[in-house]
Amino acid sequence: MISTSELRKGNTVVIDGDLVKVLEVQHVKIGRGSAFVRVQMRNLRSGSTTERTFQSGSKFESARLERRTVQYLYGDGDQYTFMDVETFDQPVLGPTLLGDAVRYLKEGMNIDLLRFGDEPIDVELPSSVELRIEQTDPGFRGDTASGGSKPATVETGVTVQVPLFVNTGDVIKVDTRTGAYIERVG
Repeated sequence: MISTSELRKGNTVVIDGDLVKVLEVQHVKIGRGSAFVRVQMRNLRSGSTTERTFQSGSKFESARLERRTVQYLYGDGDQYTFMDVETFDQPVLGPTLLGDAVRYLKEGMNIDLLRFGDEPIDVELPSSVELRIEQTDPGFRGDTASGGSKPATVETGVTVQVPLFVNTGDVIKVDTRTGAYIERVG
């Protein structure tokens, strides 16, 4: 059991029979009243996001998830095929389960697949990925005085704001949590 004081972003718990992932937790204490916790959460089966308020001290059942490393093989329409690196099983996942992770998937990339029993529930990407820039406008000499940025489209189709010195064909590191440029790799 997890109490409201132990509830953190990223926890997976069972609330009213639904398996939910905590997206945001805000502890609120008002003048004379008792403290409460406002929780933004995503239902892992339906994909819907909701916000609920709980009294401080409420308890939640912790969900026991199995973490398996899978390798992304290929996408076919809106179905994405992976391979378990230990058992060689090939689960096929849809865009509802993958969410924003689809934007950063590259063939041969390893990610963590979280299962609740035999049911795939969620995926976790590495904190950053290296992607090649497919298209960006050239930066011009003297443009760097303001430390500006320009849009660049990477190999997965995502548009990332990059510094002016980055060119088409460069490989950059992108933060998968925020979608922000981190550094140029090559």
